[in-house]
Amino acid sequence: LSAFFRDHKKLGPRERTFVAEAVFGVLRRYRYLSVVVPAANPRTLIIAWLIKSRGMSGATLEQFAKPELVQHIRDARTDDLPLPVAADLPDWVIEKLQPVMSDADILALGRALQQPAPMDVRVNAYKADRDTVLAQLREEGLAVEPTPYSPWGIRFKEHPAINRHPLFLDGSLEVQDDGSQLLALLLGARRGEMVCDFCAGAGGKTLAIGAMMASTGRLYAFDVAEKRLAKLKPRLARSGLSNVMPQLIASENDTRVKRLAGKLDRVLVDAPCSGLGTLRRNPDLKFRQSPESVAELTQKQASILRAAAKLLKPGGRLVYATCSLLPEENEVIVEALLAEGGFTLLPVNELLAQNKIDLDTGAMLKLSPAVHGTDGFFAAALVKTAG
Repeated sequence: LSAFFRDHKKLGPRERTFVAEAVFGVLRRYRYLSVVVPAANPRTLIIAWLIKSRGMSGATLEQFAKPELVQHIRDARTDDLPLPVAADLPDWVIEKLQPVMSDADILALGRALQQPAPMDVRVNAYKADRDTVLAQLREEGLAVEPTPYSPWGIRFKEHPAINRHPLFLDGSLEVQDDGSQLLALLLGARRGEMVCDFCAGAGGKTLAIGAMMASTGRLYAFDVAEKRLAKLKPRLARSGLSNVMPQLIASENDTRVKRLAGKLDRVLVDAPCSGLGTLRRNPDLKFRQSPESVAELTQKQASILRAAAKLLKPGGRLVYATCSLLPEENEVIVEALLAEGGFTLLPVNELLAQNKIDLDTGAMLKLSPAVHGTDGFFAAALVKTAG
């Protein structure tokens, strides 16, 4: 899409919006739309999307579509579709979810993942206060509400160009999903501590942790991708935080990592994962991931978690998180580390209750767009018991 818009600079905002929505809409409902057209190609799929998802009439479309195509789409039987088609998820994802979810729950999850995600932002607690920001945004005529779970979150009803808003430009706001904001809360970093965001990426969670530490102590932001860390720099400058140390590492076994062994109070591992919990935002991941890519990722996740675990002092807290829905990337990884000894599970529901957050998904955090209205997230908190 970015490349297309770069090549077609004359397109106005309305045309750009339509093109983007059509591409995302077709990707979100690709399996379903492929069933209702006589032959799946970009043109027929977009026409099917306009009729089935947008409710556009045949009369409106007559200059773009032959009446027989419109009639074929209208007449297509869709009341008894196989689960993968109705949920619009790959067969292999359904197979991995069926041992832990009922078909009705998988269908509800699939349908939730077909919807566009809301726009959530996090108020930078180091610079601003949520109630004040909410009042200011409402005064400007924006439809906003507190997010259901995070104490720093604000949800927009529409998708305004927030990156040009003064509160964004001065670092008071960062775009971040409600569920993602909870990871900083579970880590519970305090003033003056030594903390590490082990897979920092562009630093959304790093900045939330830094604000919790009130810009004191030391917060390492590690990542293996220079491009991702480069995106953190301008965000860090806006945030006003001075306790963050971005560091490019070659791998989880880098000497910079090993130097910190046994020294840290808290470590967050937001591990590289299949990203299947973010299909509302990234529907293309359905076509880019495979059982083979997930198998590779699980090896990487286990290796990263073990390396990160070595950084903690006894009594230190480790939070492992993904935006995946698959048990093999989530519980299985955590249970393997617990089985090796040296760590105990800290029930996430207790941590949330201590923070007065009305959310209980059991000892581990499992957020679903169908149930919680967030991206799909998993998190577990562990405490180091042995040296």
